[in-house]
Amino acid sequence: MMSLRLRLSLTLGAAFALIWALAAAWMLSDLRNQMMFSLDQRLVASARMVAGLMEQLPKLPTKGEGTHFSAEQLNVPGGMACQVSSLRGEILARSHTDPQQTLEAEKMGFHDQIIDGAPWRSFTLARGDLRITTADRQIEREALNMSILLAASVPVGVALLGCLCLLWLGIGQGLAPLNRMRDALMRRSADSLEPLQIQPLPSELQPLLDTQNQLFQRIGKTIERERRLTGDAAHELRSPLTAIKTHLQVARMTDGAARDQSLARAEEGADRLHRTLEQLLLLARVEGSLSFDDGVQCSAEQVAKLAIQDAGSGDRHRIKFQLPSTLSAAPVQMPAVLSIAALRNLLDNALRHTPGDGAVELSLETTGSHVRFVVRDHGAGIAEENLQHLTQRFWRDGQSTGCGLGLAIVQAIVQRCACTLHFDSRPDGLRVELTMPLQAI
Repeated sequence: MMSLRLRLSLTLGAAFALIWALAAAWMLSDLRNQMMFSLDQRLVASARMVAGLMEQLPKLPTKGEGTHFSAEQLNVPGGMACQVSSLRGEILARSHTDPQQTLEAEKMGFHDQIIDGAPWRSFTLARGDLRITTADRQIEREALNMSILLAASVPVGVALLGCLCLLWLGIGQGLAPLNRMRDALMRRSADSLEPLQIQPLPSELQPLLDTQNQLFQRIGKTIERERRLTGDAAHELRSPLTAIKTHLQVARMTDGAARDQSLARAEEGADRLHRTLEQLLLLARVEGSLSFDDGVQCSAEQVAKLAIQDAGSGDRHRIKFQLPSTLSAAPVQMPAVLSIAALRNLLDNALRHTPGDGAVELSLETTGSHVRFVVRDHGAGIAEENLQHLTQRFWRDGQSTGCGLGLAIVQAIVQRCACTLHFDSRPDGLRVELTMPLQAI
């Protein structure tokens, strides 16, 4: 695959060469026109000088063979032919023997003619009874023009090659920071996630470096999250597995009521293990980049009813749902499965901390573009200094029987879906406010 340096050099070099070629063609064309104009003006000037000289010479013969003058006598530059003729076409004087054919002097001004099979450029001037014709060969004019054009083209070509070389070197120098970034990445170890530091760096490449460092940061957080999940799972699943194994061993060695009791406790341990695994998997999905958008939209009332239905199956009758008289029908602006899971975990937590048959109160209200769910239990409450630990993984107070993941999942959903979560501990229980955004109708 073509390198970036070569691609830029070819693209810019081709554009640069095209512009220079057009400019050179324009300049050389103008130079050729100016050269031809100067040569024509030389014919005019020579004809006028010969005319002035003829006026100073003795009277020329009017018939017969024309008088031969040298080019020096007629003041004619070398390589140029000059002819003096009468109005009747008689050759009175000429400065050349080549060409042998006389110059055509019928037309005044400039004229292109063929003499002895070769093209000539001539100019005829009428002065009294005389016609002065000056001419030079087209081939000599073209040769002079080509030599001048060649002399002008060589510096242009050399300058173009020099500019292309400087362009190649300049692009290489401009891409040097990219090479330093590449070398820095190649020197890093495979497990290194430290931010990349490259100085100095052009402002155009700074966003690339920042994006690269942000990628390292996200990868580091993902790896840390996976390590923490693995460590937490290994720690938290060991206890229920050990308890299940112990109860099964007791059941194998006993009979009757003791065996039934051991099997019942083993089943409870299996249920707890199942809940813990489900919570761990849900937490991993919420904290990861997996999508929960299944196209299902639920209103605030539907979220509350579905969360009550999914809450502790044996205790859901203890939940007292207070539905306001006026409630927005706008759907919640977040995946339905996450909104239901967050509210369900709050209800489960409240049910566990409300002793006996005490009621758990759930109310909601819509304000503008948000809906606020309020869950209140009637337990012993939480100490003020422990409120900050409620959303930590596997944190439990001395009276909790849960796995310590419910509120951590709620916090992860809150961070992911732009919600707010607030705890208010009172002497007669804990009050939790969960606010979710609503879609505009």
